[in-house]
Amino acid sequence: MSAHTGHPPRREPRGILPWLATPALVVFVGFAVIPLIGVFALSFTTWDGIGAIRSSGLASWRTVLTDPGLPHALWVTFLVMAVSWAVQTPLSILLGTFLAGRQRYRAVLGVVYFIPLTLSSAAIAIAYKALLDPNFGLGAGLKIQMLSQDWLGRPGLAFGVVVFVVSWQFIPFHSLIYQGGVQQIPKSLYEAAQLDGAGRIRQFFSITLPQLKYTIITSSTLMVVGSLTFFDLIFVLTGGGPGDATRVLALDMYKRGFQASLMGPASAIAVILVLVGLTLALLLRRLGGGDAGASQLEGA
Repeated sequence: MSAHTGHPPRREPRGILPWLATPALVVFVGFAVIPLIGVFALSFTTWDGIGAIRSSGLASWRTVLTDPGLPHALWVTFLVMAVSWAVQTPLSILLGTFLAGRQRYRAVLGVVYFIPLTLSSAAIAIAYKALLDPNFGLGAGLKIQMLSQDWLGRPGLAFGVVVFVVSWQFIPFHSLIYQGGVQQIPKSLYEAAQLDGAGRIRQFFSITLPQLKYTIITSSTLMVVGSLTFFDLIFVLTGGGPGDATRVLALDMYKRGFQASLMGPASAIAVILVLVGLTLALLLRRLGGGDAGASQLEGA
């Protein structure tokens, strides 16, 4: 029989935990759910952004869904998403793995690599637009013929520039994610691999990549969903041109809503963007096994 200490049993403060999430829930509802409901309702109206809002039923949706420019904007959006993912992911993994080392110079390089993420997308677009100017840019100044091309005036080159600038800006962020993921991998796995005679390349493909499975899913989700919102950089850099070569869905929404004063169709495109983002996020979650609580440390 245990001795009676005279003190009442200690209660765990479980009842207070849900209340701690209330501020975040209020912010999420106020700045995400309510505006989304408003945009969805606005997609069934006719509004020029200033005058009265008039109900128009499915007219805005018919306008958007029958517009031949919508499939093209969707195609460009998915193309930017796929190509930028294919460029950013391997480079981010390699940089993150390299920066996870304990050498002091790698920490300094990590700070240097992170600088592009601290800059404004509009400022980056202005800088690259000036550097790539065929008459007064970097190529003309250095007398390098290859750099003096009309980078933003030819569809293929303009698309490549957009992907390059997007990757240049966001690779540091994803490298930081992978750096944290690599640092969480148990050192015992690498020690055992060394005893078995595995080199660094074999360790990378047999240990590092499998252990980064959930980190890759997380990074890919942020990368793919985030690519749906590329607007300011493309708007300043190419304006969607030449022609419609870089006219992504977010830019199409802006041009309809704020340049053509068609808030109904613009709201319909916004709803389409949300649905596409949710679908892709769910697919990536299913690809990762759908286990939100799964640990990255499968070998731990």
